[in-house]
Amino acid sequence: MSDAEGLMWRLEKDPFLSSTFANVTIVDTPIDVDRFRRRMERASIAVPRLRQRVQPSIGNLTPPDWVDDIEFSISRHVRHVALPAPGSLRQLLDLASQVATTPFDRSRPLWEFIAVDGLRGGKGALVQKMHHTIADGEGSIRLSMQFLDLTRDAPEPEPLAYVPAHTPTPAPLDVMQSMLADVVRRPLEGLRQLAGVLADPVRLPSVAHDVVATVRSAASQLNDNEPARSPLWSERSLGRRVEIIRTPLEPMKKAAKRRGGTINTALLTVAADASGAYHREMGQPIDALRASMAISTRTRDSGSNAFSLVRFLVPTGEMSIDDRFARIAAATDAARVIAGGATLNRMASLTTSIPTMLLTRMARSQAESTDFATSNVRAASFPVFIAGAEVLQNHPIGPLAGVAFNLTLMSYNGSLDMGLNTDTAAIAQPELLRKLLVASLRGFTRLR
Repeated sequence: MSDAEGLMWRLEKDPFLSSTFANVTIVDTPIDVDRFRRRMERASIAVPRLRQRVQPSIGNLTPPDWVDDIEFSISRHVRHVALPAPGSLRQLLDLASQVATTPFDRSRPLWEFIAVDGLRGGKGALVQKMHHTIADGEGSIRLSMQFLDLTRDAPEPEPLAYVPAHTPTPAPLDVMQSMLADVVRRPLEGLRQLAGVLADPVRLPSVAHDVVATVRSAASQLNDNEPARSPLWSERSLGRRVEIIRTPLEPMKKAAKRRGGTINTALLTVAADASGAYHREMGQPIDALRASMAISTRTRDSGSNAFSLVRFLVPTGEMSIDDRFARIAAATDAARVIAGGATLNRMASLTTSIPTMLLTRMARSQAESTDFATSNVRAASFPVFIAGAEVLQNHPIGPLAGVAFNLTLMSYNGSLDMGLNTDTAAIAQPELLRKLLVASLRGFTRLR
């Protein structure tokens, strides 16, 4: 595992910090499960991580390893269920919430897809659940290209032959030697890089600047322990409720562009506007809440996870949507500068020597300083198909990891499909929050 993956794996010693995310895909007809299993069998060969399990290192002194699951079975990871009558959307979302919150078997590959029949109107669904160590939101979209088609009757690709990695089980002495070598390798690698810099002094200012920026950014975030602001959303639990929202893409893009911003800023503005209205409806008005936003740092050479989290105050008092948008745009710009050096991998590399118990306590403290989270993932701008069924809607379910709610959107085929994941102990009336989010979306796109 990379340092970032190892960090997310260690944090799950505290179930409140789970990084598992899910997706609810609604299709026009039930999925051909046999055909889909063949595609996912092929995908598990094309993307080796899908056949690998996590093998922790002794004493957690180094990040865990990815190793082949010699007992891998596609039927264990692609399951098939049917909703009981009447097959409502609420039943599907309750199923998705239950699936998303059920912990993975940590001795198996960390993913699970469930084909769902019986949705009202003759429709079907696919509930996708994946651990963040396999891929982030954008990485999972790339992975989905292994099983998505451009036409309903697309020919199946040629099967791939699985060639297991015949890695012999190392003897205990070999394991210890490997572990010690890895422990020693990290500081030696740092010394090697330092020697390279000293041999080329021209690089010294830029390298020093990067190091200082990373440490300063990490320290700024780790020292930010101000509590969350909401007087209503103070409780946390493992209870979850999922709601979904859909709105056209073009009006949102046009409204954001007219205000000089992006869809990311628009999403935060809508979430802040609805959150403020929720507090006023409940008789507890609040002027500001603390929000977090995931920002992609993906490049051509990025691994399975490439993102950074920024946190900042967002205005939730009564004001015009234009003023709220402008203030949030300024706040996000400032937060990006502060957190600019603290990518997930860089932050993770600073925590490798911290005991897991202390690390989870620190992370829990950070999570409890945030009221809600948002994220934005891009998907296909045209119709796609899964095993003969056309994808109608695609709603992501982002992890809570200690916040009251997570609002994640995915752009698909001219629409913005949103998943609202709420902590039931914090959000007493999730239907009201959804209703207010829909109202805020309409207010945002209403051009004056």
